[in-house]
Amino acid sequence: MKALVAVKRVVDYNVKVRVKADGTDV
Repeated sequence: MKALVAVKRVVDYNVKVRVKADGTDV
């Protein structure tokens, strides 16, 4: 279960970075 949480955290972080780079969600 802990691994799943870690993976989800990484995915959320990547999505946030991608959105910030795109500048679509401001």
